[in-house]
Amino acid sequence: MRVKAGALAEQVRGVSYGKDDASDSQLPGYLPVLRAGNITDDGLVYDDLVFVPKERVSEKQKIRRHDVVIAASSGSLDVVGKAAPALSDFDGSFGAFCKVLRPNAKVHPSYFAHFFKTLDYRRRVSALAAGANINNLRNEHLDDMEIPLPPLAEQRRIAEVLDRAEALRAKRRAALAQLDSLTQSLFLDLFGDPATNPKGLPIEPMDKLFSVKHGFAFKSEYFTDAGEFTLLTPGNFYEGGGYRDRGDKQKYYVGPMPTGYTLNKDDLLVAMTEQAPGLLGSPILIPESNKFLHNQRLGLVEVKPGADRLFLFHLFNTPAVRNQIQASSTGTKVKHTSPSKITAIKIPVPPITLQREFARRVTAVEALKTAQRASLAELDALFATLQHRAFRGELFGVPPSGGAADERKGA
Repeated sequence: MRVKAGALAEQVRGVSYGKDDASDSQLPGYLPVLRAGNITDDGLVYDDLVFVPKERVSEKQKIRRHDVVIAASSGSLDVVGKAAPALSDFDGSFGAFCKVLRPNAKVHPSYFAHFFKTLDYRRRVSALAAGANINNLRNEHLDDMEIPLPPLAEQRRIAEVLDRAEALRAKRRAALAQLDSLTQSLFLDLFGDPATNPKGLPIEPMDKLFSVKHGFAFKSEYFTDAGEFTLLTPGNFYEGGGYRDRGDKQKYYVGPMPTGYTLNKDDLLVAMTEQAPGLLGSPILIPESNKFLHNQRLGLVEVKPGADRLFLFHLFNTPAVRNQIQASSTGTKVKHTSPSKITAIKIPVPPITLQREFARRVTAVEALKTAQRASLAELDALFATLQHRAFRGELFGVPPSGGAADERKGA
């Protein structure tokens, strides 16, 4: 059978507080509050919290084990509806833009929580929440959400299968995180921290290793929503490096092509405008040739003899270099730097043989990461299939009434 969520869980409203009540740090008599950004696909994240006076939080509003915390209001349709279960009691609460569904004894809590990760749930939320200026999930949207409900023993079996699959995905993600930290460790082991130079390397300005070429000031009338050439901006950069497709905000260039501004695979670029906090000085390696252009807010790093491209990419990600780029930047509302300011920064310069040894080791780590990503993609696909089958009652071949079996009878 299919049962409304309101019959299976109590809905708890979030904590309201004023700007003057909130603190970014823990104070005596204050409790932490989760916000929409703390709800991720990997679960609840208990950092970047806001703290409010404890009298603002009722005992009922404290997060309990098995609560499902949901982002109920956001300017982004990708955020609204995001849900994650609490794996343990939390001496804190959640903000007014979130809601909690607290399951009762009629439903297995893990089975209930898994429903809010399904593609079917996300589609229904997107249709319900779309608003003119902000996307909202009202109380009745969640209470009226129908959930397939087999017997409790069946729910338990389904939850156990999905929990095991989720645990495997978490291990793959943890392995990838370990490999990321391994690269940082390799850099420090071979070269030391550029800020303190424990290896006693010679100090040189960075223009000994590379020059920086500004991008082109492409005319805005030639920007479109689709095209052959992707226009790169600092918005395409992930913090720490890596290309990010901007989705609906991605722009393409279809105008006259200036000579010398198409990019080759593995070209190294650096962000010279801080389009988002922390991105100034962030590097990116181009994923493929002749598909990307860069505007004047990015600099193409032209590597000189005596330097290795992979070494430079990771050098840009060190706090020592990024702090110097930040310190040399100008601007009040938006910070920016220039090629001459970047290349004037002085750093410890290791010999090219050591840079190439680092690049060889990093390439081996990247091969491992590629294999781990492929494995994670397979697990993600398997998990999605298991979810789909579970909530159609097909995981153990006993469809709940009103679900897939009834659909087949009517076919």
